[in-house]
Amino acid sequence: MSEWREIELGEISKRTTSGGTPSTKISEYYDGEIPWLNTKEISFNRIRSTEKTISESGLENSSAKWIDKNSVIVAMYGATAAKVAINKIPLTTNQACCNLIINEELADYNFVFYAVWNNYDELENIAVGAAQQNLSVGVISKFTILLPPLEEQKSIASALSSLDDKIDLLHRQNKTLEQMAETLFRQWFVEEADESWEVVQLQDVAEIKNGFAFSSKSYVDFSPEHLEVLKMGHIEKGGGLRTDPKRDYAPREERLERYILDKGDIIMAMTDMKDNVVILGVPAMIDESDRYVLNQRVARIYLKNRNDLLNEYLLYVQLKDPDFIAELQSKANSGVQVNLSTASIKESEILIPPMELQLEKGNSITDLYLKKECNDKQIKNLTKLRDTLLPKLMSGEVKVAN
Repeated sequence: MSEWREIELGEISKRTTSGGTPSTKISEYYDGEIPWLNTKEISFNRIRSTEKTISESGLENSSAKWIDKNSVIVAMYGATAAKVAINKIPLTTNQACCNLIINEELADYNFVFYAVWNNYDELENIAVGAAQQNLSVGVISKFTILLPPLEEQKSIASALSSLDDKIDLLHRQNKTLEQMAETLFRQWFVEEADESWEVVQLQDVAEIKNGFAFSSKSYVDFSPEHLEVLKMGHIEKGGGLRTDPKRDYAPREERLERYILDKGDIIMAMTDMKDNVVILGVPAMIDESDRYVLNQRVARIYLKNRNDLLNEYLLYVQLKDPDFIAELQSKANSGVQVNLSTASIKESEILIPPMELQLEKGNSITDLYLKKECNDKQIKNLTKLRDTLLPKLMSGEVKVAN
């Protein structure tokens, strides 16, 4: 530790800059091939792709600049303020991102990424602003981290990166597994469907129930015996459970017992913002029994029995279908928020293939989801290991050689 020193982020950066947005909202500016990162995509991860793109003319008409790969990007505004990512592709960012292009003669970019991540709470506390939390390029440039010698930086970063690379690989495998399951279902049970196959309302085969109306006063500090309150923020925009939602906890009480979720339950977001509909009607499947308690405006869906559908996976793959979600979203009540009624979910239609065909073909789909669940367990274990090691390695308490 005697060779470790405090240093400002600006001192180890070749360039520190914010991104930008085209000054005029012309559609052609936003229709290009340049990856364009916004702060909602920053969440302690490695950026390998972006939702949005910008054109060359859009880039020229903004203050944004090309950012080299392996730069450290810190969110400055809003709910993601102080979260950090490292980009694995060249890209540009919007104005809410602070981009640190690291001088590799002085610091290892992966180490800097983990150092900022490790100091998230401290950096978040610096954020200022009444309506929303704000940081600035200047504040981030002056932020100090502990920096060991360069070779030690690389060793520490390599240990942590190996875990994150494995986690990232498993996430990408899971996307492939889900895509395969969806493709097989569509081929066997949609494209090759017979007109005689039954189509029923969801309520005919499944129970659909609402969550409990928690208030912020209901929440308590984390304790192993407490329940994690499952809210809409737990649902990924493409479906499935998020790995890093904002977590709140509630004590075990008799009044909450009927809202405790079981493994295999399907949840569905019932509310979203009108101007940015992302998760409305999007499902996720619960991965663990007796861990979560359901919040209001999230529906709980589970099979009444297995007489009509072989298992919950053959239900989930239908509820996750983009056409099903779009149809469900079209029935939402519109206001400042868009809301799905329980009745709309109950009355939505699903396909019931013949049971003999489900038994013949459905197990292949089930096996893909079971493989995904195995990957999910590995992701949890690796994430826990990384999160345990991170502060110990970044403080020098644990040496890589050990």
